[in-house]
Amino acid sequence: VKKWQAPILKTTDTQAEQFLSSLPFQLTGAQHRVITEIVTDCQSNHPMLRLVQGDVGSGKTIVAAYAALLALSSHFQVAIMAPTELLAEQHKHNFKQWFKGNKTNIAYLTGQLKGKARKQTLTDIENGTANIIIGTHALFQDSVIFHQLGLIIIDEQHRFGVHQRLALREKGQTTSSRPHQLVMTATPIPRTLAM
Repeated sequence: VKKWQAPILKTTDTQAEQFLSSLPFQLTGAQHRVITEIVTDCQSNHPMLRLVQGDVGSGKTIVAAYAALLALSSHFQVAIMAPTELLAEQHKHNFKQWFKGNKTNIAYLTGQLKGKARKQTLTDIENGTANIIIGTHALFQDSVIFHQLGLIIIDEQHRFGVHQRLALREKGQTTSSRPHQLVMTATPIPRTLAM
């Protein structure tokens, strides 16, 4: 069986401290524990496939943001896919706040984005100018070409079909390498657990 490789994603202690100290809140013990596990996974050269399950408001998104920091620090792009524009908009707002001090360029891609603005966003994703790409189903359309996708974060992943999740993963796939994946859900449903 061919073992898939994945990019090694890691950050420096200084970058991690700057990021955490810039947050308007302290992380909980559980969040620290999950982050430690994600850090271990992302430093391996095999693709992470991790599920973070927690109630609404339990802080899954900040854990995902820390995973994004690992990818950004390693010069890889991060794709964050949400099932609705409202949820994608929330992620855009949070990530803009949390990554204010970092050199990040957040692109926002949904079906509503049209014309010149859409063309510019697609160009920024393809040439790597955009390093955090947040959106809906629009992220796995044929017209979207990532420069160097290292991490995929899928929110409420049970709302997407298997083929949709695979289509996004394939966007970051090379002949032997796949991006790391982090899926978040507030709904502990059997299909999610089976994954």
